[in-house]
Amino acid sequence: MSPPLLAVAEVGKRFGGFVALDAISLEVGAGERVGLIGPNGSGKSTLVNCLCGTLRHESGSVRFDGAVMDGLPAHERTRLGMARSFQLPRPFRSLSVAENLRIPLLYTVNARGGRHLPPTEIDERSRELLGLVGLTEKAGHLPRDLSQVEMRKLELARAMAAEPKLLIADEAMAGLSHSEVDDILALLRRLNERGITIILIEHIMRAVMSFSERLVVLVAGRKIADGLPEQVIRNPEVERAYLGE
Repeated sequence: MSPPLLAVAEVGKRFGGFVALDAISLEVGAGERVGLIGPNGSGKSTLVNCLCGTLRHESGSVRFDGAVMDGLPAHERTRLGMARSFQLPRPFRSLSVAENLRIPLLYTVNARGGRHLPPTEIDERSRELLGLVGLTEKAGHLPRDLSQVEMRKLELARAMAAEPKLLIADEAMAGLSHSEVDDILALLRRLNERGITIILIEHIMRAVMSFSERLVVLVAGRKIADGLPEQVIRNPEVERAYLGE
């Protein structure tokens, strides 16, 4: 049996006296589609920030692709193949859509040992990503010219430009219409079919249930469930967390 791509062991995080993460353990295999859910304040964002290096956890360890991540800054983790998209897109607003994709190609892909993409290949990969997310016609536009769903697609394309092994998609569908949610789901499936492991953080349950092969539930900083989506949503503790007593 091959080792997991991501292995989180007993990770804990406090903010003063507040326990944000209480000994979280989690494994994600290469190529998996995992949904990470929980009520607001459950610790999802804190866990992702600890995984990606934005925050430092006080206890436990994180291993990614066999390497220990503890203490590594965020940009080093990205270069090792861990990428994320943000709930609130963060493009370089003075750069065009295409130029936004060149940044991770230049400063992440080209920063990896043993490879250097020439300008022609960077341009080619930018065009390919724009086609993948359906933004080819917006290549020369500034981010301010994009619709909300197009901004989400640009955010995912920017993450994918780093050529990750793992993509953490943080509420990529928040505020979108039914059809736009389906559009983003289709895009995430295409990325997964390319071999990208995906952790989806989302409050839209129909999207999570449709996409996820496995569901992990956090409540008040604890992991209370981890398994097949159909079984997890029938877990009494999960029902109490979402519906109350």
